[in-house]
Amino acid sequence: MAIKSRNKRGVEFNMASMSDLVFLLLIFFMITSTLIAPNAIKLLLPSSNSKTMAKQNITVYIDDQFHYYLDKRRVEETNLELILKSELATYSEGTVVLRSDKSVPVQYVVNVIDAINGINKETGQKHKVILATSQAK
Repeated sequence: MAIKSRNKRGVEFNMASMSDLVFLLLIFFMITSTLIAPNAIKLLLPSSNSKTMAKQNITVYIDDQFHYYLDKRRVEETNLELILKSELATYSEGTVVLRSDKSVPVQYVVNVIDAINGINKETGQKHKVILATSQAK
């Protein structure tokens, strides 16, 4: 009488669960890597000890060559107020973060502030400008 066991043990390895795990990790790293957004323009920001954080709607850059950039696209100084006005049209209290190189003269920073103040005066809205700084050592 030959009795055979019904439960046979398989010696092969199922790779389906391993490939699922690899794809999940791949998706996770792809999503988290897109959340890291480095500055588009290399700037040496002035140092500060304050830690004011605000929700930013628009970012204006002024590089060491005194060029204005609005969210990675170059803008001429003469068109700055007009373009900022169109970008801020959907916000009643928008925040403009000004990232200026520390070698830029103050007049260029004042030009951006004056543009925002002109928009506020014309439209009756309350947009504000925040000067971005780096952490003091």
